[in-house]
Amino acid sequence: MRVEVVGRQVYVSDAVRSHAEGKVEKLTRYFDGIQQITCAISKPDHHHLFRVELVVDVEKGEDLISHADNEDLYTALDLAVGKSQRQLTDYKEKLKQGKRS
Repeated sequence: MRVEVVGRQVYVSDAVRSHAEGKVEKLTRYFDGIQQITCAISKPDHHHLFRVELVVDVEKGEDLISHADNEDLYTALDLAVGKSQRQLTDYKEKLKQGKRS
């Protein structure tokens, strides 16, 4: 699995990159068919919030995308990872239901 951490209009320090990679790598606990995860961190000029977008590329399906906004970058990252966990759990359950039919 490949993990990319990208900064858009914001500098991504080594500490932030390391934290983000550590968090998103744990998503494989919920579904082992993950091929790539892209974590895009942005902070538009006119906003005081950080925006984190996670794009999870899974086998045999559409990409799962989650967003989170927060004043604290680490909190925004945690929120986005939480949303991705839910999406992966639901996706895995959907695949199991399809196999039973």
